[in-house]
Amino acid sequence: MAFARTCSVALVGVEGVVVEVQADLEPGVAAFTLVGLPDKSLTESRDRVRAAVVNSGAAWPQKKLTVGLSPASVPKSGSGFDLAVAAAVLGAAERIDPRVLADIVMIGELGLDGRVRPVRGVLPAVLAAAEAGYEQVVVPECAAAEASLVPGVSVLGVRSLRQLIAVLADEPVPDEEQDEPGRPDPLLAGLRVPGSGAATGMHGIGAAQHDHGHDLADVVGQISARTAVEVAAAGGHHLFLEGPPGAGKTMLAERLPAILPRLGRQESLEVTAVHSVAGLLPPGKPLIDAAPYCAPHHSATMQALVGGGPGVARPGAVSLSHRGVLFLDETPEFGSQALDALRQPLEAGHVVIARSAGVVRFPAKFLMVLAANPCPCGRFSQRDDLCECPPSAVRRYQARLSGPLLDRVDLRVEVDRVTRSQLAASAAPGESTVTVADRVRAARERAAERLAGTPWRTNCEVPGRELRSRWSAVPGAMDEAERSLERGVLSARGLDRVLRVAWTVADLVGHDRPDATDVALALQLRTGVPRGVPMAIGALT
Repeated sequence: MAFARTCSVALVGVEGVVVEVQADLEPGVAAFTLVGLPDKSLTESRDRVRAAVVNSGAAWPQKKLTVGLSPASVPKSGSGFDLAVAAAVLGAAERIDPRVLADIVMIGELGLDGRVRPVRGVLPAVLAAAEAGYEQVVVPECAAAEASLVPGVSVLGVRSLRQLIAVLADEPVPDEEQDEPGRPDPLLAGLRVPGSGAATGMHGIGAAQHDHGHDLADVVGQISARTAVEVAAAGGHHLFLEGPPGAGKTMLAERLPAILPRLGRQESLEVTAVHSVAGLLPPGKPLIDAAPYCAPHHSATMQALVGGGPGVARPGAVSLSHRGVLFLDETPEFGSQALDALRQPLEAGHVVIARSAGVVRFPAKFLMVLAANPCPCGRFSQRDDLCECPPSAVRRYQARLSGPLLDRVDLRVEVDRVTRSQLAASAAPGESTVTVADRVRAARERAAERLAGTPWRTNCEVPGRELRSRWSAVPGAMDEAERSLERGVLSARGLDRVLRVAWTVADLVGHDRPDATDVALALQLRTGVPRGVPMAIGALT
């Protein structure tokens, strides 16, 4: 009997489980059995591995071969186990010293000719291997940069099984032609990483870059909306923009990621891991360090928004916008079931998808921006009489956004139609992205200093109980907000959110505690009712 073992990683969402791949050869009729809860794609690895070994110049053992994946209770899927299975078989056949394989984690798919193909989820897989104490990892050469992001791990990138055999057997390493870049994964049809030029059905998914040319100075007028975007970025508050078509709602949302601070090291690894599992890492950029931006089309299903799908659950838009911006344009056109499914990740910061094979958990801490027209034709206004929609149609349209969902949105701003005089004055643009981003970064630093030693880093994360007990406003500053609560204009949760926004305004203008002006601005951004305070943050500083 001959035996060898090596390791690979099974991914459950963005979390990995190290799997021991064991190969056992016994005398008997030649057969290849794979056990350990493999799925269909993993079961097919028997044929891929056999062809890859033979075409790499190694002899296939003509004995009874059993390959076990341990722990057997964990479901395994995908083609990323091919490389480990081939190495274990060659170790059992004594083509490779089995002792060399025991402490190596191998991740990669094998082509029939022995080439090592890339797979999804290399970064979270290597992170799981490092946490389990492994220090040596073998991955496809094109994924070596992604795997090298994990500190303390020695990464070997190989182009073919022949190269791996030569390295492990201490033989001269053959030269292999570099594989041509593969075509986009058909499972990702309709998705686009910014800059890829691929067709877009769910556009804007991926890492938004700060130098993409979108500047806040391009937005004409819209003082209230610009202030709301700045407050949303500084405190991580969700935002609802309502206004007629062409007023600038999409322009404002597209410029929001650029004023968000750069991601920290841990945040970058989290975002990169999600995009790696989804297969959406930008080419040549293994680490995403800018806030991602995701803008699904209003025809997106609930699975496209929160994750799921047939077979292995995939991350949805809420996870692809983790630590970034989720923009839902034409929000009333989304399905009510899909919108209501957002309520759980908005509160919890993650999404849990239950399947018969197990439960998958994806991170989902995102800044949500909703945009909507006031009516089906988009011209409804309290000041103008341009709308031709009957009142019943307006009510039905506005009722598509449920009260529980809107109650979780901190900022609600009406985006007015741009006037001729505003367009004529556009030669003197407003504040640029760089100016606003500097204020946002300073506000975040003040909040982080105040919240040091707590589980929270931004104002939107602080529970209302802690706000009222530890970080209250100046005495008397909340009087008007409390009267709105008594009149039913605000809910109890809405009152807490007004205090959160007031803290963000105070951080932006440099106040130690929110005063009456800060609370009044926060209340106006929450209810839309003018409170007689300047709407521009620059006017308050």
